[in-house]
Amino acid sequence: MPAAETRVRNARLADASAISKITAGYAGQGIMLKRPVENIIEDIRNFFVSEYQGGVTGCCAIAFYTERLAEIRSVAVLEEFKGAGIGRLLVQKAESVLTEEGVREVFVLTLNPGFFGRMGYTEIEKEYFPQKIWRDCTNCPKLMACDEIAMVKKL
Repeated sequence: MPAAETRVRNARLADASAISKITAGYAGQGIMLKRPVENIIEDIRNFFVSEYQGGVTGCCAIAFYTERLAEIRSVAVLEEFKGAGIGRLLVQKAESVLTEEGVREVFVLTLNPGFFGRMGYTEIEKEYFPQKIWRDCTNCPKLMACDEIAMVKKL
């Protein structure tokens, strides 16, 4: 399945269950936090999905912290579509929207630094993003043993 046949678009309410299912697979492996459908519905306007032959194959979301700083999160692709360039398309869409909004710096917390490194992100200390730590990390079960790597990119 070539990435050229994949469409990336803004998520719609009807996509919430598919997004939850995709992210649940990663959450089950301890790779990302579980995102219940209700939480996804609340943030649906911040999600993007990839679509192939009418089905949702991947997702990602953005979160704004300041007028100049945002995060790309919940990047996930169905197992059978991994390696097809869909994750890259999703991140590029998110970066494009963030650039349009005037965001100058974007960060990720990831267990896959190679993927983001190939997209121009560089490693940085998590403490550089105190907004993230206070907003999200304090509720994470991995708080005291976080294994995610913080990476940043100037837009």
